[in-house]
Amino acid sequence: MTGQVAIHHRIGSFSDRWVAYCELQGISYKLVNCLDSDIMKQLGSSAALLWHWDHGDPRDQLMARHVIRTVEMLGVKVFPSTATCWHFDDKIAQKYLLEAIGAPLVYTYVFYDLKEALRWIDRASFPKVFKLRRGAGSNNVRLAHSATEARALAERAFSSGFSAVPHYGQDVLKRYRVAKRRGDLLNVVRRIPRALATIQEKKRMMGREKGYVYFQDFIPENDFDTRVTLIGDRAFAYTRNVRPGDFRASGSGDIVYDIGRINRKCVEIAFDVTRKVGSQSMAFDFVLGEHQQPLVLEVSYAFIPLLVHSCPGYWDSKLNWHEDHVWPQDAILSDLLNEIDRSGQ
Repeated sequence: MTGQVAIHHRIGSFSDRWVAYCELQGISYKLVNCLDSDIMKQLGSSAALLWHWDHGDPRDQLMARHVIRTVEMLGVKVFPSTATCWHFDDKIAQKYLLEAIGAPLVYTYVFYDLKEALRWIDRASFPKVFKLRRGAGSNNVRLAHSATEARALAERAFSSGFSAVPHYGQDVLKRYRVAKRRGDLLNVVRRIPRALATIQEKKRMMGREKGYVYFQDFIPENDFDTRVTLIGDRAFAYTRNVRPGDFRASGSGDIVYDIGRINRKCVEIAFDVTRKVGSQSMAFDFVLGEHQQPLVLEVSYAFIPLLVHSCPGYWDSKLNWHEDHVWPQDAILSDLLNEIDRSGQ
């Protein structure tokens, strides 16, 4: 490989492991800042760029897709590629993409006109799941039990709108649940003032979601969902139990690593969709419909690395099982380096 690996370093992101991997393997790398005005100059003769951009950072949301596409035009290999991330944190984009390739998506409805939305609501059956196009960990997801509730959500969507950033109480509660599970309550309490200030700043910068309304069919009788994460030729999978007294599994933190619980059709579908999309990595949220048929709720190029690493192994595209704990960041970088070698850079 000629040229260096350029890494946009953000503490707590995939880049922590990428830097460590390069140093351990003796791979030439340099740190860059993709948000700098002179990023094209910084890349210089780089053969690759790695940037774990964050859906919760307003700057990344504004610029990441544009920088990545431009860098690809220079012939530089990028993770995530445009095919991998253009639909990231945008459930509307994912709807159109998954429908276009024939993926088994939960029936999804989006409207850009209030009158049209209200006409549909009057004919629809309930409950329906209301979502904003942005948000992770079940943020901005709620159940509309009736047409009356759905109408109220639609009318708000076309007036004051919704904040894409979790409200203060929701964020604190989520941090509390995670900290209690880890036995780290004291540190979380200490960080609350800073976390609240960060939320306030994000609310100011990211604005409100309005001008559309998005619903999905509610798929009942699912005590858990299935998360399948594809990286290259590896499929990692685990299940997440639904929160007590709730219908949501994403963000519950109640993870089960039991391969006997995994519907293999989820793995097959994940490989098929990822191949059609041309994505380097793709994390799927599945629920099971009638006759145990897997249905996709949403997808993401990013994920929590530790949860993937904790999987006891992975399937390859031929559904052979490999017993091994793999750091997904290592797999991403290894795949990118192999792609550079194949291209002769």
